[in-house]
Amino acid sequence: RISSATSLSSTIINNRLQELVKLFKERTEKVKEKLTDPDVSSDDESPPASPAKSAPAAAPVPPLGGKPEGEKPAEDEHYCEMLCCTFKYRPWLDRLKDYQFPSSIDPLTNLMYVLWLFFVVMAWNWNCWLIPVRWAFPYQTPANIHYWLLVDYLCDLVYLLDILVFQTRLQFVRGGDIITDKKAMKENYLRSQRFKMDVISLLPLDFFYFKVGVNPLLRFPRCLKYMAFFEFNNRLEAILSKAYIYRVIRTTAYLLYSLHVNSCLYYWASAYEGLGSTTWVYDGEGNSYIRCYYWAVKTLITIGGLPDPKTLFEIVFQLLNYFTGVFAFSVMIGQMRDVVGAATAGQTYYRSCMDSTIKYMNFYKIPKTVQNRVKTWYEYTWHSQGMLDESELLVQLPDKMRLDIAIDVNYNIVSKVALFQGCDRQMIFDMLKRLRSVVYLPNDYVCKKGEIGREMYIIQAGQVQVLGGPDGKTVLVTLKAGSVFGEISLLAAGGGNRRTANVIAHGFANLFILDKKDLNEILVHYPESQKLLHKKAKKMLKNNNKPKDEKGVSGDPLIIPPKADTPKLFQAALAATGRMGGKGPLAQLRWRLKELKAMQ
Repeated sequence: RISSATSLSSTIINNRLQELVKLFKERTEKVKEKLTDPDVSSDDESPPASPAKSAPAAAPVPPLGGKPEGEKPAEDEHYCEMLCCTFKYRPWLDRLKDYQFPSSIDPLTNLMYVLWLFFVVMAWNWNCWLIPVRWAFPYQTPANIHYWLLVDYLCDLVYLLDILVFQTRLQFVRGGDIITDKKAMKENYLRSQRFKMDVISLLPLDFFYFKVGVNPLLRFPRCLKYMAFFEFNNRLEAILSKAYIYRVIRTTAYLLYSLHVNSCLYYWASAYEGLGSTTWVYDGEGNSYIRCYYWAVKTLITIGGLPDPKTLFEIVFQLLNYFTGVFAFSVMIGQMRDVVGAATAGQTYYRSCMDSTIKYMNFYKIPKTVQNRVKTWYEYTWHSQGMLDESELLVQLPDKMRLDIAIDVNYNIVSKVALFQGCDRQMIFDMLKRLRSVVYLPNDYVCKKGEIGREMYIIQAGQVQVLGGPDGKTVLVTLKAGSVFGEISLLAAGGGNRRTANVIAHGFANLFILDKKDLNEILVHYPESQKLLHKKAKKMLKNNNKPKDEKGVSGDPLIIPPKADTPKLFQAALAATGRMGGKGPLAQLRWRLKELKAMQ
């Protein structure tokens, strides 16, 4: 009864402790969220609900024609079901009304600003692509002029909002400080070159429509808002995981736009000479834009097969077209080559390293089995990591950024190592930067029995097997991702701790390695952690190497525990009974004990 009551109380205590730990974790997450975002309201700050609102059923009955008694107010009718719970949410219109536009915008990280730049660039592209078309081709007519003007002035509205709302709220850096003051941000924009170009792009030349008619060329200044286009490219490339795809698309768009402008010029030249007046000009048949674009492609790419120009104007126009085509096409091809080369730079480096290694192995006649393993290592390392050596990439970053990346990648694993629990947190951070990643192939020996251990291993991905037994091939245990082994070797004295078993990689394994030399360099600056680690290492070594007792029996528990020795006073009584030759109960008990001893 006592043992059952004790187990019941311990179970209750454990459950209560788990609940407390869960509550503490939730409280910690709320405090972290409050620190990172001061606008988030905590549970302690929210006032309790009034009884009248929490119990709408207790309200008086409305008069005839009002709401029924059980009906809830309109503000309580919006619910969202998720899993097994129901959460009330506010209508999107109310959230939109309560939304406050930010007083300052970070142009480097604010995704809303990138989305706004997208709309600005769309308005800019409308002007750049359609102003030449409306000027050269007869697509703008009095019947559809109001549609063209409607979209034109919508684009002008986007330009105006960009100047008044967004550009005056952009943060900037001055003297190393991020300036968020409204007046300072506005003055910085007004003094910039961007403001001058934005004002020029909105020159109200449309008033000349009343004198010369709706001429699309009067909207040409709208094309001068090119700075927004280049800024959008920079911001978009910064958030894309594969920015080279967008670069290829953008370079292709440059080529298509140059052909687009050339087709517009060709139609204008044909109309100037007279449609169908010569064999060189456009004859007016078919779709005018498609036919002129086809001619522009053949001219700009210098394919040939075009009719010879007849007049002086046609000859000069064709010569300028050829010169411009050769220059523009060569620039486009060179830019496309640079984009593709930058996108495949890592692949090219990988191939060059692998080719050099194969050439080296062939020169020294390395066996084919070893060469195949080297090739396998190259292929797996490249496909799993995207690079051959992570340190080459991280060495370019500042020390603080390298630490941030190391914490995100390795801290959860290293913090679970029993040897490092309780140590200085900053020491753990310094140790994370010394970890190096190594890939092992299937059946590769991570460490061998008897060798001096000078490294600690952390399994990032894959599995390793610990081998032992008489033949050294029996699998004792399989360690998976997140496991740690070899940590005692880092602090073992006397030249190091010898490995007691073989460890091989079961399949491909990616391990983090910490050298003993690197740890000693770190511990010099943390003497308290050094004492704690040495104390833990001695305790772990003592537990792993328990001495045998005087009889040569190890300390491991037996399946049948030995019987306790008979008390000396009881043995004396049994001996006296034996000398007297009695047949009483003591003699029978003595005989029974001998029998049990023989059985044991």
